[in-house]
Amino acid sequence: MSTMSLAASPRTARVAPAGAELAPLRLTRRGRMVVAVLVALVLGGVALLFANGATADVPEGARAVTVRTVGAGESLWAIASSVTAPGADVRDALREIADLNGLTGPTLAAGQQLVVPVQAVG
Repeated sequence: MSTMSLAASPRTARVAPAGAELAPLRLTRRGRMVVAVLVALVLGGVALLFANGATADVPEGARAVTVRTVGAGESLWAIASSVTAPGADVRDALREIADLNGLTGPTLAAGQQLVVPVQAVG
């Protein structure tokens, strides 16, 4: 039988002795460029993540409104009919009054104050 012995390779890792400081990490020019590109990509990704594609609508012209107090037995339909232009659909005025006042249903109470357009768009 033959015996074989392996010698330690010169590429073996060296362990620093206890208490000794390791040299600081040094980057080559190419390494610095790679780090800079990676940082730019991460910042660009974060910017895209928080960017929103919201667009603003063109503001509508100011509407003339008045405050109207609801009388006893008065309905939302009656109020919308009174401010609707001749020949226009009362339902459009009804929706506009509901939107202006945040109404979710047709129920009104006597004495309630409503913001009503002077004349609904036809």
